[in-house]
Amino acid sequence: MQTEKLKTNKKDKKLNGFSIEDIGDDHLHTGLETPMKADAFKLSDSEKKERIAILFEEIMDVMGLDLTDDSLQGTPKRVAKMYIDEIFSGLNPENKPKVALFDNKYQYNQMLVEKNITFYSNCEHHFVPIIGKAHVAYISSGKVIGLSKLNRIVQYYAKRPQVQERLTNQIANELKLILDTEDVAVIIDAKHLCVNQRGIKDVTSSTVTSEYGGVFKNKNTKQEFLDYIKLSTSFTE
Repeated sequence: MQTEKLKTNKKDKKLNGFSIEDIGDDHLHTGLETPMKADAFKLSDSEKKERIAILFEEIMDVMGLDLTDDSLQGTPKRVAKMYIDEIFSGLNPENKPKVALFDNKYQYNQMLVEKNITFYSNCEHHFVPIIGKAHVAYISSGKVIGLSKLNRIVQYYAKRPQVQERLTNQIANELKLILDTEDVAVIIDAKHLCVNQRGIKDVTSSTVTSEYGGVFKNKNTKQEFLDYIKLSTSFTE
Protein backbone atom coordinates (compact mmCIF):
# COMPACT_ATOMS: atom_id res chain seq x y z
CA MET A 1 0.00 0.00 0.00
CA GLN A 2 1.32 3.42 -0.97
CA THR A 3 1.64 5.90 1.90
CA GLU A 4 2.10 9.67 1.80
CA LYS A 5 4.02 11.94 4.12
CA LEU A 6 2.11 14.25 6.43
CA LYS A 7 1.32 17.58 4.79
CA THR A 8 2.89 19.46 7.71
CA ASN A 9 6.44 18.86 8.80
CA LYS A 10 5.86 18.76 12.53
CA LYS A 11 9.53 19.07 13.40
CA ASP A 12 9.60 22.50 11.76
CA LYS A 13 6.49 23.80 13.55
CA LYS A 14 7.16 26.07 16.51
CA LEU A 15 4.84 27.50 19.16
CA ASN A 16 6.38 30.13 21.42
CA GLY A 17 9.78 28.69 20.56
CA PHE A 18 8.82 25.10 21.40
CA SER A 19 8.58 22.23 18.91
CA ILE A 20 5.70 19.74 18.79
CA GLU A 21 7.99 17.22 20.48
CA ASP A 22 8.85 19.71 23.26
CA ILE A 23 5.19 20.43 23.92
CA GLY A 24 4.31 16.73 24.13
CA ASP A 25 0.98 16.17 25.90
CA ASP A 26 0.59 19.75 27.12
CA HIS A 27 -2.81 21.01 26.03
CA LEU A 28 -2.13 24.36 24.42
CA HIS A 29 -4.45 26.48 22.33
CA THR A 30 -3.49 29.28 19.99
CA GLY A 31 -6.53 31.57 20.02
CA LEU A 32 -10.23 32.11 20.59
CA GLU A 33 -11.32 30.89 17.17
CA THR A 34 -11.27 27.22 16.22
CA PRO A 35 -8.35 26.81 13.74
CA MET A 36 -9.93 26.33 10.31
CA LYS A 37 -8.61 26.37 6.75
CA ALA A 38 -9.71 29.16 4.44
CA ASP A 39 -11.38 26.59 2.16
CA ALA A 40 -12.85 24.51 5.00
CA PHE A 41 -16.25 24.31 3.33
CA LYS A 42 -15.16 23.75 -0.25
CA LEU A 43 -16.41 20.17 0.02
CA SER A 44 -20.04 19.42 0.79
CA ASP A 45 -20.91 17.33 3.85
CA SER A 46 -21.57 14.35 1.58
CA GLU A 47 -18.18 14.73 -0.08
CA LYS A 48 -16.47 15.03 3.30
CA LYS A 49 -18.13 11.85 4.56
CA GLU A 50 -17.08 9.97 1.44
CA ARG A 51 -13.47 11.16 1.79
CA ILE A 52 -13.30 10.46 5.55
CA ALA A 53 -14.65 6.93 5.04
CA ILE A 54 -11.88 6.20 2.51
CA LEU A 55 -9.19 7.57 4.83
CA PHE A 56 -10.51 5.82 7.93
CA GLU A 57 -10.68 2.55 6.04
CA GLU A 58 -6.97 3.03 5.32
CA ILE A 59 -6.26 3.61 9.03
CA MET A 60 -8.07 0.40 9.92
CA ASP A 61 -6.19 -1.47 7.21
CA VAL A 62 -2.82 -0.18 8.47
CA MET A 63 -3.76 -1.36 11.97
CA GLY A 64 -4.29 -4.84 10.55
CA LEU A 65 -8.06 -5.07 10.99
CA ASP A 66 -10.01 -7.39 8.69
CA LEU A 67 -12.35 -5.09 6.77
CA THR A 68 -14.23 -8.04 5.28
CA ASP A 69 -15.55 -8.95 8.73
CA ASP A 70 -19.28 -8.29 9.11
CA SER A 71 -18.72 -6.20 12.23
CA LEU A 72 -16.05 -3.96 10.68
CA GLN A 73 -16.91 -3.47 7.02
CA GLY A 74 -19.42 -0.68 7.71
CA THR A 75 -17.25 1.09 10.30
CA PRO A 76 -15.51 3.61 7.98
CA LYS A 77 -18.86 4.98 6.79
CA ARG A 78 -20.28 4.98 10.31
CA VAL A 79 -17.30 6.95 11.60
CA ALA A 80 -17.52 9.44 8.72
CA LYS A 81 -21.23 10.02 9.37
CA MET A 82 -20.60 10.42 13.11
CA TYR A 83 -17.82 12.96 12.51
CA ILE A 84 -19.76 15.21 10.12
CA ASP A 85 -23.36 14.84 11.32
CA GLU A 86 -22.79 14.45 15.05
CA ILE A 87 -19.67 14.93 17.15
CA PHE A 88 -18.00 17.54 14.91
CA SER A 89 -21.15 19.15 13.50
CA GLY A 90 -20.30 22.38 15.36
CA LEU A 91 -17.54 23.09 12.84
CA ASN A 92 -20.16 24.00 10.25
CA PRO A 93 -21.61 27.52 10.77
CA GLU A 94 -24.84 26.35 9.13
CA ASN A 95 -25.49 24.30 12.27
CA LYS A 96 -25.26 27.32 14.55
CA PRO A 97 -28.45 27.64 16.64
CA LYS A 98 -30.95 30.24 15.49
CA VAL A 99 -31.51 32.44 18.53
CA ALA A 100 -34.53 34.70 18.90
CA LEU A 101 -34.37 37.58 21.37
CA PHE A 102 -37.40 38.64 23.42
CA ASP A 103 -38.13 41.76 25.40
CA ASN A 104 -37.74 41.24 29.12
CA LYS A 105 -41.45 41.84 29.74
CA TYR A 106 -41.30 40.02 33.07
CA GLN A 107 -38.94 42.76 34.27
CA TYR A 108 -36.76 40.03 35.75
CA ASN A 109 -33.55 41.87 36.55
CA GLN A 110 -31.76 39.27 38.63
CA MET A 111 -29.34 36.56 37.65
CA LEU A 112 -30.58 33.74 35.41
CA VAL A 113 -28.59 30.53 35.78
CA GLU A 114 -28.73 27.40 33.64
CA LYS A 115 -26.63 24.80 35.44
CA ASN A 116 -25.49 21.23 34.84
CA ILE A 117 -25.65 21.38 31.04
CA THR A 118 -24.14 18.03 30.08
CA PHE A 119 -21.95 18.13 26.97
CA TYR A 120 -19.65 15.85 25.03
CA SER A 121 -16.72 17.24 23.12
CA ASN A 122 -13.39 15.94 21.81
CA CYS A 123 -9.84 16.98 22.64
CA GLU A 124 -8.22 18.46 19.53
CA HIS A 125 -4.83 17.04 20.51
CA HIS A 126 -5.77 13.36 20.61
CA PHE A 127 -9.38 13.27 19.29
CA VAL A 128 -10.68 11.50 22.40
CA PRO A 129 -13.74 12.59 24.42
CA ILE A 130 -14.13 15.47 26.84
CA ILE A 131 -17.19 14.87 29.04
CA GLY A 132 -18.43 17.61 31.30
CA LYS A 133 -21.02 20.01 32.62
CA ALA A 134 -21.38 23.69 31.83
CA HIS A 135 -22.98 26.30 34.08
CA VAL A 136 -23.96 29.58 32.43
CA ALA A 137 -25.54 32.75 33.78
CA TYR A 138 -26.48 36.21 32.60
CA ILE A 139 -28.26 39.32 33.80
CA SER A 140 -30.60 40.81 31.23
CA SER A 141 -29.85 44.19 29.72
CA GLY A 142 -33.41 44.32 28.39
CA LYS A 143 -33.47 41.19 26.23
CA VAL A 144 -33.78 37.50 27.07
CA ILE A 145 -33.45 34.22 25.16
CA GLY A 146 -35.23 30.89 25.56
CA LEU A 147 -33.66 28.59 28.14
CA SER A 148 -33.07 25.79 25.64
CA LYS A 149 -30.96 28.14 23.51
CA LEU A 150 -28.40 28.32 26.31
CA ASN A 151 -28.04 24.54 26.08
CA ARG A 152 -27.88 24.63 22.30
CA ILE A 153 -25.11 27.25 22.30
CA VAL A 154 -23.05 25.07 24.65
CA GLN A 155 -23.61 22.01 22.44
CA TYR A 156 -22.75 23.89 19.23
CA TYR A 157 -19.34 24.98 20.47
CA ALA A 158 -18.70 21.61 22.15
CA LYS A 159 -19.30 19.63 18.96
CA ARG A 160 -15.90 20.23 17.42
CA PRO A 161 -12.28 19.41 18.24
CA GLN A 162 -11.79 21.56 21.33
CA VAL A 163 -9.65 22.89 24.12
CA GLN A 164 -11.61 23.56 27.30
CA GLU A 165 -10.31 27.09 27.78
CA ARG A 166 -11.39 28.01 24.26
CA LEU A 167 -14.78 26.35 24.70
CA THR A 168 -15.40 28.38 27.86
CA ASN A 169 -14.55 31.66 26.17
CA GLN A 170 -16.46 30.88 22.98
CA ILE A 171 -19.66 30.22 24.94
CA ALA A 172 -19.21 33.38 27.02
CA ASN A 173 -18.45 35.58 24.01
CA GLU A 174 -21.43 34.24 22.06
CA LEU A 175 -23.78 35.02 24.93
CA LYS A 176 -22.33 38.51 25.34
CA LEU A 177 -22.83 39.16 21.63
CA ILE A 178 -26.39 37.80 21.48
CA LEU A 179 -27.60 39.42 24.69
CA ASP A 180 -25.70 42.68 24.18
CA THR A 181 -24.30 42.61 27.69
CA GLU A 182 -21.00 41.92 29.43
CA ASP A 183 -22.90 40.46 32.40
CA VAL A 184 -22.25 36.82 31.54
CA ALA A 185 -20.57 33.98 33.43
CA VAL A 186 -19.54 30.48 32.35
CA ILE A 187 -18.02 27.64 34.36
CA ILE A 188 -17.08 24.28 32.88
CA ASP A 189 -16.09 21.17 34.85
CA ALA A 190 -14.97 18.32 32.61
CA LYS A 191 -13.07 15.06 32.45
CA HIS A 192 -10.57 14.63 29.62
CA LEU A 193 -10.07 11.09 28.43
CA CYS A 194 -6.71 12.10 26.99
CA VAL A 195 -5.69 12.48 30.65
CA ASN A 196 -7.88 9.73 32.16
CA GLN A 197 -7.47 7.00 29.53
CA ARG A 198 -3.94 7.55 28.21
CA GLY A 199 -0.78 9.49 29.08
CA ILE A 200 -0.75 10.09 32.84
CA LYS A 201 -3.91 7.90 33.20
CA ASP A 202 -5.31 9.88 36.11
CA VAL A 203 -8.92 8.71 36.33
CA THR A 204 -9.99 10.92 39.25
CA SER A 205 -9.02 14.42 38.09
CA SER A 206 -11.23 16.91 36.30
CA THR A 207 -10.56 20.34 34.81
CA VAL A 208 -12.44 23.51 35.78
CA THR A 209 -12.39 26.69 33.68
CA SER A 210 -14.34 29.91 34.07
CA GLU A 211 -15.07 33.24 32.44
CA TYR A 212 -16.66 36.16 34.29
CA GLY A 213 -17.80 39.32 32.56
CA GLY A 214 -19.30 42.60 33.73
CA VAL A 215 -20.90 42.47 37.18
CA PHE A 216 -19.84 38.85 37.62
CA LYS A 217 -16.34 40.14 38.31
CA ASN A 218 -17.78 41.56 41.53
CA LYS A 219 -16.98 39.26 44.45
CA ASN A 220 -20.54 39.10 45.79
CA THR A 221 -22.15 38.50 42.38
CA LYS A 222 -19.64 35.80 41.58
CA GLN A 223 -20.30 34.12 44.92
CA GLU A 224 -24.05 34.21 44.32
CA PHE A 225 -23.50 32.40 41.00
CA LEU A 226 -21.28 29.80 42.68
CA ASP A 227 -23.88 29.26 45.41
CA TYR A 228 -26.60 28.60 42.83
CA ILE A 229 -24.39 25.97 41.16
CA LYS A 230 -24.06 24.15 44.48
CA LEU A 231 -27.83 23.82 44.86
CA SER A 232 -29.05 20.26 44.55
CA THR A 233 -32.08 19.84 42.30
CA SER A 234 -34.12 16.66 42.77
CA PHE A 235 -37.42 15.77 41.13
CA THR A 236 -38.02 12.54 43.06
CA GLU A 237 -39.56 12.16 46.49
